[in-house]
Amino acid sequence: MVFVDGKVLVFMGFIMLISGIHSSEASGSASGTFGFDIHHRYSNPVRSIFDFDGLPEKHSFDYYAAMAHRDRYNRGRYLAGTTTPVTFVAGNDTHRLNSLGFLYYANVSVGTPELWFLVALDTGSDLFWLPCDCTTSCVRGLVTRSGKRIDFNMYSPDTSSTGMTVPCNSTMCDARRRACSASRNACAYEVSYLSSNTSSTGLLVEDVLHLATDDSQQKVVDAPITLGCGIVQTGGFLDGAAPNGLFGLGMDTISVPSTLASKGLAANSFSMCFGNDGIGRIVFGDKGSTDQGETPFNLHQLHPAYNISITQIAVGENITDVDFTAIFDSGTSFTYVNDPAYSIITENFNSRVQQPRYPSDSQIPFEFCYNLSPNETRSDIPPLNLTMKGGDPFSITDPLELFSLSNNRYIYCLAVIKSGDVNIIGENFMTGYRVVFNRENMTLGWKPSNCECSLFLLPHATTY
Repeated sequence: MVFVDGKVLVFMGFIMLISGIHSSEASGSASGTFGFDIHHRYSNPVRSIFDFDGLPEKHSFDYYAAMAHRDRYNRGRYLAGTTTPVTFVAGNDTHRLNSLGFLYYANVSVGTPELWFLVALDTGSDLFWLPCDCTTSCVRGLVTRSGKRIDFNMYSPDTSSTGMTVPCNSTMCDARRRACSASRNACAYEVSYLSSNTSSTGLLVEDVLHLATDDSQQKVVDAPITLGCGIVQTGGFLDGAAPNGLFGLGMDTISVPSTLASKGLAANSFSMCFGNDGIGRIVFGDKGSTDQGETPFNLHQLHPAYNISITQIAVGENITDVDFTAIFDSGTSFTYVNDPAYSIITENFNSRVQQPRYPSDSQIPFEFCYNLSPNETRSDIPPLNLTMKGGDPFSITDPLELFSLSNNRYIYCLAVIKSGDVNIIGENFMTGYRVVFNRENMTLGWKPSNCECSLFLLPHATTY
């Protein structure tokens, strides 16, 4: 989503549940890592903990239609010291009715005294903002299906002894040509979608993000950060997307990873792991491992993003040379590609599938679907592999989505959608990998992972 004033916002497709404190320290380095457990909004742990209303049954038409609808909502954005993880403790009252927009969420603590906020983690936006000093233009809380009221915390620099607004004469305000709120002598911000009338407007604030050291003392580290005091939210922010704040993970210097790196609190890199069961992790300061695949970011973009180049597509034994760029976006549920890449993938896949083609269905966002007979498996599905610039392969572990029909019947679909604009490698193609967004080397890394190994058990390792 392209924002006015050059801001870019990307929403993510998962909920984050943080279940413990994990840590690592790179040998000979002053930087450590932060980690969070992440869960898909529809994963079983989320269903068992959260009292959500309106969650469609997994593998149902409604399930995939909802994910594709959320993707369509998001895709417009592309067109115009040592530390330990902060934790989201299972059982904290963070609930969502109807829909949370298929985003990742973490519970983070900010200010003095510290307050917790359930924030959406966003690789495509830079600013970390929280609902702040607002009365009507923000979400104050949610009501669960059982009728339980869950109130959100509201941030205010006036009630935090470590919080203060960024003045108009600050270098940060001047360098970014931001507007000034003369009445408050404070640097203002506004981030807006080109569509959906979704925005956040407010003031820039300096405060602390609470972390902890990677040692036996577990000493608290108050990381100085700049965040947005979101006074007015509109559109999707009032309808369930990031109702309690947005945690920027983009490339700009104001983003949280950039800030942690500039303060010497973490390496300028982070990773996200996507488990096959919808559970994963995110770790700040993780630069990956020497045995991972890598490809450089394409940096000559109007809005810098995690954009890479793909040079080859292999479906089964058919290998086709290509040359196109795509954005690695964990905020998009499925993968979107333009022709000719779309036709190369789908037509080669279709020619190698043995099952009969399922008729086109407007309820299904995918074009290529197939019937499964009772007790039939998908073992004969042709493998799908991409080759990235530099030559390293990226194998898609499971490019399919399974639909449940009536009478215990199933169909499966190739979860690739024809794009009319930007190419996006969505979360479904990242499943089974730890993906490393290394902003020091300006590379994307990846390595197969089940996301189960805890950094807490490997205190001197920087990988899973």
